[in-house]
Amino acid sequence: MNPQDTPAEPTPDLKLEIAHLLLIDVVGYSKLLVNEQIELLQELNQIVRGTESFRAAEASDKLIRVPTGDGMALLFFHSPEEPVRCALEISRTLKDHSRIQLRMGVHSGPVNRVTDVNDKTNIAGSGINVAQRVLDCGDAGHILLSAHVAEDLAQYRHWQPCLHDLGECEVKHGLHLHLFSLYKDGLGNPQVPEKLRRGRRKHASGVSVRSINAPRWPRTTLIVALLVSTIALVVSLIFFNRASPPTTTPPAPGPTAAGVAAPIPEKSIAVLPFENLSDEKENAYFADGVQDEILTGLARVADLKVISRTSVMQYKGGLIRNLREVAKELGVAHLLGGSVQRTGGRVRVSAQLIDARTDTQLWAERYDRDVADVFAIESELAGKIVAQLQAKISPSEKAAIEKAPTTDLVAYDLYLRAQALFADTSDPIHAREKLPQAAQLLDQAVARDPNFLQAWCLLSRVHGVAYFRGHDHTAARLDLANAALEAARRLQPDAGEVHLALANYYYHGFRDYGRARSEVAIARRTLPNNADVFRYTGFIDRREGHWEEATRNLERALELDPRNFFILQQLALTYQSQRRYADEARTYDRALTIVPADPNSRMLRALVALDWRADLKPFQATLATLVAENPSVAPVERGIYIALCERTAAAATRALTNYPREGVVNNGVNFPYAYWQGAVARCQGDSAKARTAFTVARREVEKTVEQQPDFAAALSLLGMIDAGLERKEEALREGRRGCELRT
Repeated sequence: MNPQDTPAEPTPDLKLEIAHLLLIDVVGYSKLLVNEQIELLQELNQIVRGTESFRAAEASDKLIRVPTGDGMALLFFHSPEEPVRCALEISRTLKDHSRIQLRMGVHSGPVNRVTDVNDKTNIAGSGINVAQRVLDCGDAGHILLSAHVAEDLAQYRHWQPCLHDLGECEVKHGLHLHLFSLYKDGLGNPQVPEKLRRGRRKHASGVSVRSINAPRWPRTTLIVALLVSTIALVVSLIFFNRASPPTTTPPAPGPTAAGVAAPIPEKSIAVLPFENLSDEKENAYFADGVQDEILTGLARVADLKVISRTSVMQYKGGLIRNLREVAKELGVAHLLGGSVQRTGGRVRVSAQLIDARTDTQLWAERYDRDVADVFAIESELAGKIVAQLQAKISPSEKAAIEKAPTTDLVAYDLYLRAQALFADTSDPIHAREKLPQAAQLLDQAVARDPNFLQAWCLLSRVHGVAYFRGHDHTAARLDLANAALEAARRLQPDAGEVHLALANYYYHGFRDYGRARSEVAIARRTLPNNADVFRYTGFIDRREGHWEEATRNLERALELDPRNFFILQQLALTYQSQRRYADEARTYDRALTIVPADPNSRMLRALVALDWRADLKPFQATLATLVAENPSVAPVERGIYIALCERTAAAATRALTNYPREGVVNNGVNFPYAYWQGAVARCQGDSAKARTAFTVARREVEKTVEQQPDFAAALSLLGMIDAGLERKEEALREGRRGCELRT
């Protein structure tokens, strides 16, 4: 293909065809050495040829591929979806090839096949010219679509969430192209291309961008606005650390909220809960342990995609419907299921490996052995699965699979019980009750087996979370986390679990994000399928303001743990901070397919309209429904915030009436009734009443700060109270200190 314009006018002996074109360009190609260019293009060719879209089109002889020097053009002839799916597949694969930076453009239009000087098929026509213009507008990572393609795709519900209107871009010869950006689930580039940004700066009054001038407010109104804004900030910070994981519902069939389903890797598997066939139902944890160890072993193999425990455990005790549907929901090609029966000193383990794409049983195994051999059974099963899926496995991965976590089955049972408790502590109410229970069980486990590495690591994390959330924000609690961590480091300092626990310790205990990032990067080398690795990397990115990276890492965590309610909530909040409201809404919708009755997510979903369009009605309607269902779920903090947004005295008074006189604890600090009393009075213009209320609130919060001077949540609240008292310097000092401790 010649990069310059080619004649589009057909002649009688030139056949005109409608092609769906994908143009691919290597960013920074000309800066590479010649041998680097050759190596990169060879690697890119392998990636492109490995996509399912390419192979399918090639097999049906409906594909033309043309090299372009620093990339290539692919012409499909069946559907406009073909180049788009191919672009998504390439983008996904490039996550593991960070040195290759591409931009891609998609268009559908007329082309002619022509023969070049080498007697090779080349392409001419307006279709290729427009596709080149679309490509030229993009930056690294972009998948840009012409409006023609986007309009075709928009007729299908599953594509709509991925299409983002960029407006018009001026291209060669003064022409204007209407462009759309394709991005979803960490694929594509959500940023506006630099070429469009330059155009918008040049034509600031254009249709694409509308400038809004803020009116000047009087001083009193500014104080009210500041107070409401800081209230909103605190509420959002509360939400960032809150999630309610009540009992989940079994997954329901139907399209996911994530939009386009990612290509499912061949070497992918979900280990479903094993059925407990023992007469003693207390052996349920034992059956869970068999499943968990097989899953943990497989997850160490970097060549596999293995779904995390949180997602697969949602299928426990329920009737598995269609296996293909389950595999699709989890994003895998294979499923492992089985049963465990423990009788006295004997154990029987049965397992079946299923290719869910065809409902074909690949093999089945049954083991009847002494119960002491259960870890050997789990290792053998994991090894056979790796071999069946033809996954590459390193000597270190093989050794890790074969190493038993403990020799004490009672200690292992205690660990499993603690792990189940810890998994249900993302919500502060559950956490305050269950974290101490988990710590007690783990203390018993390590007392029985002081060499139980995973138990020590989990114990450190439990203490770190208790400290971080303010349940026990004391040096003594942090010392307990460190003591457990040191015990683990003495056993196996290079273990991925130890480095992940270290990352948690620095993150939760000191907010030392640099050291936490270093540790989690080391953990990733031996824990390639651990969703927590990507989750905490995303949290660190978010706290450091790296929003694209945070989104990408949280989306990757969700791929490995697709039914993790907490990750979905955190991803939605990350979208919110980037004003990606459509993505935020769809993510909450997806979360609500897992826990439909969760009041917190229902309210957060309704609040999207407030952030997006300043529309209070969805929240008011949702709140009314929730209160009618259960009056105890009325959100007192959010109720006041919404009442302040309504800007009516009646709404503020009503919300304040429902607020407990003893206050409400969030992030480990009590928000006194007097604080909100002052906020409402300030918004109503009653300065004297506001000062009296804020003074009362300050006395209470000041005591907390005196006892815990490095408690960020308490300092932040004290700063807001001082803002309400117009103590500017104190408010700024406390706010800055709180930010230093939070970031």
